[in-house]
Amino acid sequence: MVLDLILLGTAITAGPLHNTAFILLLSGPGGVRKGIVFILAWLACLVLVIAAVTLMTGGEPLVHRSVPSTAALALKLLLGSGMLYYGVRKRRRGKRPRRTPKLFARLDDASLWIAAGLGVLLQPWGLVAAGGATVAQANLSSAATWLALFGYVLLATSSLLVMELYATFRPAAAATGLGRLRAWIEGHQDQAIVSLLLVVGVWLVGESLYGLVG
Repeated sequence: MVLDLILLGTAITAGPLHNTAFILLLSGPGGVRKGIVFILAWLACLVLVIAAVTLMTGGEPLVHRSVPSTAALALKLLLGSGMLYYGVRKRRRGKRPRRTPKLFARLDDASLWIAAGLGVLLQPWGLVAAGGATVAQANLSSAATWLALFGYVLLATSSLLVMELYATFRPAAAATGLGRLRAWIEGHQDQAIVSLLLVVGVWLVGESLYGLVG
């Protein structure tokens, strides 16, 4: 479970779309406050998914080959297959000129409510769902499990936290540094999406198939 959560947490935090939106929020008036609201909404989604799964399992790992265990593996297989399909298709289409989403053009004057909404909307929900299926194997009677779950949430939010702290304590340097980071992300967005989808997709498909037939 720990290795799965590390991989998924890394993939979640590296997603280019939410990082670009977050940089735009930080760059506008009151950006630090908007960033905090975005992060709180983002964290709430991750925590609620974990809480919902653990409530359904009672904090006990699913019994191997039981119906719930098979359903969790089937969900990971479905999600992994979808990621592979989309990643391969996107790679074959090659790099195309990208249009900045219209919503992003209005982030300079976004309200705190919009910032919170973006924290929910821009979650990579496929990866978050895979994380939820992984958490179904959690044994909450173990302190190591709590540490792993805390580490997963922290890792999945780490890019946002780093940028928020940078903008808070080094605002002048952040204005330039985050602008360069945004330009780099936009220039490599397609490659990043394809790489993340293929790596995570292969892992989820391989692991779920092993669990289903092993």
